[in-house]
Order: sequence, then structure tokens, then C-alpha cells
Amino acid sequence: MLFRQLEYFVALARERHFARAASACYVSQPALSEAIRKLEHELNVPLVRRGHAFEGLTPEGERLVHWARRIVADHDALKQEVVTLRTGLTGALRLGVIPAASSTVALLTDPFCAEHPLVRVDIETSLRSADALDRIRRFELDAGIVYPDGQNTDDVLLTPLYDEQQVLIADAGLLTGKPDTLSWAEALELPMCLLNTGMRGRQLIDDALVTQDLTVTPQLETDSLVTLLAHVGTSRWASIVPQTWLWTVRPPANTRVLRLDNPSVTARVALVTSAVVPGSVLTRALVQTARTAGLDAKLGVSSSGADGSIGW
Repeated sequence: MLFRQLEYFVALARERHFARAASACYVSQPALSEAIRKLEHELNVPLVRRGHAFEGLTPEGERLVHWARRIVADHDALKQEVVTLRTGLTGALRLGVIPAASSTVALLTDPFCAEHPLVRVDIETSLRSADALDRIRRFELDAGIVYPDGQNTDDVLLTPLYDEQQVLIADAGLLTGKPDTLSWAEALELPMCLLNTGMRGRQLIDDALVTQDLTVTPQLETDSLVTLLAHVGTSRWASIVPQTWLWTVRPPANTRVLRLDNPSVTARVALVTSAVVPGSVLTRALVQTARTAGLDAKLGVSSSGADGSIGW
């Protein structure tokens, strides 16, 4: 009974709404409310601030919800371990992915699903690195693919996947006579469309420009790499995108992909999972796949093509 009460308490902390929490737990709202009141009575502390509706957790509730999440997660991990011993790996793996890795994630999830055909994988591809890390700490995600640099990763397990390099892509007509490597100043002479300010890929670009005493004010900004490539495909725009993103999303026809130099901008992409031991058998299996899948090698850039541009 205590476990069920903790489960309801975790759902309420996540949903921050009694009716939504009850729906997530497949119980009536009065049943959920009564279970949480019994939990407060058993622990002898108030957990929830109540008015006409949910008003948040009490200070005691904010402290104890971390233990509740851990207990619920450990309970689920124990059940997974037992099922695995009987029938092999099964269940559902929740994976959060930054947008820049939304295409390369297939290099990890495809071999993982091939090795474990009874496991379902639920991929969410609209998360920032900090959000993915927070949800892993709250046991709302099993794993994430993130940019670890600049994030607090002291309490999680990092498995490096690959290094991402920013490259310039534009119609060949805009790059007539250009060498295989451009300076940032030369790149900014082109009509530029870029990711929105604040997105990690854009921050990498802006940081590189600062080192050259340069700034950029693109006429077009978006939160979508697909939208950037679509505009490049009109032959009127240039953009700067992660080289690895072009592994599956092929550049539009008649475009060239060139290196940017002085500085060359790279960022580490890593799989992040909870450092809790022993943790979920599903996340342990995913980490093992990540260590053997060789994403770095699969995403490696080949030597320059005949026109001096980057080839795959």
C-alpha cells in the first residue's frame, strides 16, 4: 500500500494537477487524494499545499519527492530485472534526444532494437540538454542524448557517442571559386539562415564569432534544421549546421558542404543515464550498445571530394 501511495505522490508532483495525476495512475481523483492524505498521515508531515486546486508541494514534500521517485524507479527496475531473468529483456525504454541528434539517434536505437526485439523504445526529440538531464534525475526518462559540455553531469553516467562539427552548406552557385575551407568572415558574406539564438547549435556559432570579433544577424532564424536545409535548397541561402546531421538528411541537390576554420567548431554528443547502481537493466543494455555501436566511425567524414567539398 505504501508503494502505491508513493506512486500517486510522484505522479502528482510530475503532473502538478490532481485530475491529470489520477488519470495517469488510472484511478479516480478522490482515490488519489485519499491515498496521498494517508501517506501524509503515515509520514506525519504535510506533503501537498491544497486550496481549491493543487498549489504545489510543501518544503517537506519537495525534499521527500526525491526519495519517492527513487523508490518507484527502483521498484520498476526490480520488476524489469526479474522479467529479464525469466524471458529476456523486455519493457519500454524512454529516450530523450536533443534536436541536433534526431537523425543520428538511429545509429544507436537500430542496433539496440535488433539486439533486444522485445523492448519498445519511446524517443522524444525536442529536448534541451538541461531538460533531458533533469528528467533523468527525476526518473521520468531512462536515458538521453545530449551536449554534456556546460551541464552539471556529476551525478549521471556519460557515454561519449561522437564529436559534432559545424559546417557551412550552400548552393554551389553561391560558392563559385570558394576553397574547401572558409573563414568565418567569408561565411558571413553569404545570405545566412541560422538556428534561433539560445539553441546550443547557435551558441557554438556565436561563441566562435566572438573569438573573431564578428557578429551575425541572419535574416531568417528557425528552431528546425529541416527548415534550414529547405531554405538552402532554394539556392538563395547558406547555413551552418552540424556535419553529422547530414548523414541521414542528405544535402539538397547542387549544394556544397565546406569546412569552417579558425576556429573549427566541434561539440561532444553523449548518452547520459542515471548513475544509480545497479540501475535499470534496460539502461545498462543501452549503454552496452552505445559502447560497441561505433557511432564515431560511422559518422566519420571522408576525404574531400573532387570539388574540395566535404564528402560522405
